[in-house]
Amino acid sequence: MTASTAVKLKPGDTVGILGGGQLGRMLAMAAARLGLRCQVFSPDPDSPAFDVVQNATCAEYADVEALELFANDVNVVTYEFENVPAATAMVLAARRPVLPAQKILETTQDRLIEKDFVSRLGIGTAGYADVSSTADLRAAIERIGLPAVIKTRRFGYDGKGQAIVRAGDDLDQIWEDLGTKSAILEAFVPFEREISVIAARSASGEVESFDVTENEHRDHILKISRAPAAIPDELAAQARAIAEKIATALDYVGVLAVEMFVVPGNGAPTVLVNEIAPRVHNSGHWTLDGASISQFEQHIRAIAGWPLGKPVRHGEVIMTNLIGDDILSYEEWLTVPGATVHLYGKGAPRPGRKMGHVTQVFPARKP
Repeated sequence: MTASTAVKLKPGDTVGILGGGQLGRMLAMAAARLGLRCQVFSPDPDSPAFDVVQNATCAEYADVEALELFANDVNVVTYEFENVPAATAMVLAARRPVLPAQKILETTQDRLIEKDFVSRLGIGTAGYADVSSTADLRAAIERIGLPAVIKTRRFGYDGKGQAIVRAGDDLDQIWEDLGTKSAILEAFVPFEREISVIAARSASGEVESFDVTENEHRDHILKISRAPAAIPDELAAQARAIAEKIATALDYVGVLAVEMFVVPGNGAPTVLVNEIAPRVHNSGHWTLDGASISQFEQHIRAIAGWPLGKPVRHGEVIMTNLIGDDILSYEEWLTVPGATVHLYGKGAPRPGRKMGHVTQVFPARKP
C-alpha cells in the first residue's frame, strides 16, 4: 500500500498547505466547508491564506525544524504552487503523505522533462530543444525555426523567465538577459485560442474533468476565462482525454491543470499541450460559482481519500481577474447583477499582482 492509497481523512483532521497565496486561501476555505482543518506553511508573514486558518507556520522552506513541527500537526500535506523546493518535499514526505506526490514535482518543475514526458505519451506539443549556451540556441533555431520562444527550464510563471526570439535578434543578448544555464527553445505556435482542462484524480484512479476553459491573457497573465470554450464537442472531448491520460500516467492524486493550444489542422483543429500545472489553477476559478463543485473542493476531496464530485456547470461562465489597480474597481463589480466578487485580502496593488477575481454565470441558452 502506498502513502497515497493509505490516506483517508475524517472530519476534524488537518490538511497542511505549503504556500500562503490566494490558492492556499481558497483551498483552506473549501476544506473548512467539509469540516477539515488546515494549517498553512509560508515564509511570507503577509500571506493572505493566514487570514482564514486558525494555525499557521511562518518560516522558510529550508527550516527543517519548522517543517518537522508542521508535519507533526497535520495528517496530509499538499501545496498551492509547483516550485516547492525538493528538499522541503523530501523532509515532509518522510513524515506525512505529500499529495500530489513528490516525484510529480520532479517532472513538472522542469519544462524539458515535462515536455519529454508528454511526448512519450504520444501527445502533441510544440517543437522544442534543450538549450544550455548561445551555440545551442543557434543550433536549436536552425532546427526549429523562427519565431520561437525561449524559456528557463525552471521557476517560470505568468510570462516570467521567457522571451520571444525573432529573426535579427541579438542571440547573445537574449541568452544573457535570460540569466540561466538551462533553457528550452519552443517553436512559436500560431494558435487559434488557448484552452485548459482542470482534472481531478483520486488515489483509486477515478478521474473527473471540468468543462474545457478558454483563456485570454494580457501581458502574459491570465485576464479572462470562459467556460465552456468555443470549440467543437469532439475537440473538447479530445482535450479532456489528454488531461485524463496525463493524470493517470503521473499516478496523480489531486487537481491539475493542462494548458493547451488549439491549432488549425487538416479539415479540423487539433490541440497541442503547452504546460502542466500540478495544482489548482487560475483558469479553474470559475468553478467556485459556476459549477456544482469547485476545483478547490475537488482537490481537498482527492487528497483526503474522499469520493470526487461530478462537476455540473451552471451555465455559461466568465471569470475576470482583478490584476493590479483593477482591484480599485471592486465596488463597481459589487453592483453588477449576477456577479460574484472574490477579493484575496492582499496588500497594496502592484502591476501584475492578482488581487481578486469576479465570476459571472449566465443561464445556458436553450437550443
